[in-house]
Amino acid sequence: MLPFVLVSPPGSEEELAERARRLAGRTVGVVAAQHSVPLADLRRSKGWVGRLVEIALGATAASRAAPDFEALGVEMKTVPVSAAGAPRESTFVCAAPLETMGEIGWEASPVRKKLARVLWVPVEADKALPLAERRFGVPLLWSPGPEEEEALRRDWDEFSERVGRGRVEDITAHMGRHLQLRPKGASASSVRWGIDEDGNAIRTLPLAFYLRASFVRAILERSFVQP
Repeated sequence: MLPFVLVSPPGSEEELAERARRLAGRTVGVVAAQHSVPLADLRRSKGWVGRLVEIALGATAASRAAPDFEALGVEMKTVPVSAAGAPRESTFVCAAPLETMGEIGWEASPVRKKLARVLWVPVEADKALPLAERRFGVPLLWSPGPEEEEALRRDWDEFSERVGRGRVEDITAHMGRHLQLRPKGASASSVRWGIDEDGNAIRTLPLAFYLRASFVRAILERSFVQP
């Protein structure tokens, strides 16, 4: 197998946006071939499309907690969309720091840091379409406006309070208007430490924050982004 054809990191937001715009209308198969990335089975490699876009655009963070484009402070999110441009699923934001979350305000939260500046890259996700034939859509560079940030802050505060009070086991995917806090990982090897109502350390599945599809859809619709 040939090594991936890597791209140097973009030097500015404008350069990043231009690279992302050049993906629009191209198929996954064409972009993968250009970078010598073998096609994957998405049932076993859920993050494969996102990794392909990272390679094509010159992302630098890989699996580290830093923004995908560190020098620019920009996070990149691929969004699987329907033929009408609607997101098909929620979007992963970041892992939840269960041991310290109750002590962290919104301003210092990892959710706020991850969503401060985001490059959204839509990609067709119709299961009837072979992966290689799915097209990338028009990208969007976005930062939350005051109303969006306030709404996210309210969700964060609700979850932070529950976790801080040791009620992590009470949290369900139905809570939160725009943010969800739900398990990420389901095996015994992935359990992490949390805090119970008495302040004692407990073992629990790791939780992660996700943006609801309705929130991302509103962002894309307001910006007239279509695949």
